[in-house]
Amino acid sequence: MAASGKCFLVTGPPGVGKTTLIMRVLESLRTSIPNLKIQGFYTREVRQGMERVGFEVVALDGRSGTLASTTNLSSESRRWPTVGKYRVDIASFESLAIPELQVKEETDLFIIDEVGKMELFSSSFFPAVLEVLGSNIPLLASIPIPKFGRDIPEVARLRNRPGATIFTLSPSNRNDVKEEIYNQLLELLQKH
Repeated sequence: MAASGKCFLVTGPPGVGKTTLIMRVLESLRTSIPNLKIQGFYTREVRQGMERVGFEVVALDGRSGTLASTTNLSSESRRWPTVGKYRVDIASFESLAIPELQVKEETDLFIIDEVGKMELFSSSFFPAVLEVLGSNIPLLASIPIPKFGRDIPEVARLRNRPGATIFTLSPSNRNDVKEEIYNQLLELLQKH
């Protein structure tokens, strides 16, 4: 089991800045500990003009692939699962994200942005998240807030995990939460 206090979860409504916060914490940690070995991924919007047309999954080394799209209209994409208007490209997601979640002894920190409905269409994803949690390596992840009072079962497992620290992000507390997570992770990583 992951040691208590090594699972940091950022939650909040869509668009509040969870990904931005995680990237800012990551940037600050890399500045403070230049040889930090970090694995994982984040997601970002794909836009055409003012319209959001999908999401990409991006490895921390910059490689990217499709997570979901409204513009891919191939015959294959018609069989992909949907979340709202987006078709989720499970194969593309898995080819990039799953290797990033392989536990390696030299890894200092895992970043998973996000553990959400689109990512959970992958049958390999949540078991990989559980492997990360089962290691002794700190994890910084984002999770969605419950929708209509209902939580995604896998997200509820993370949220209710003993020792998990949950930060609920809002426009007014972003800087404070960023500093708090950064300071806690810095202290934890410097003990290694």
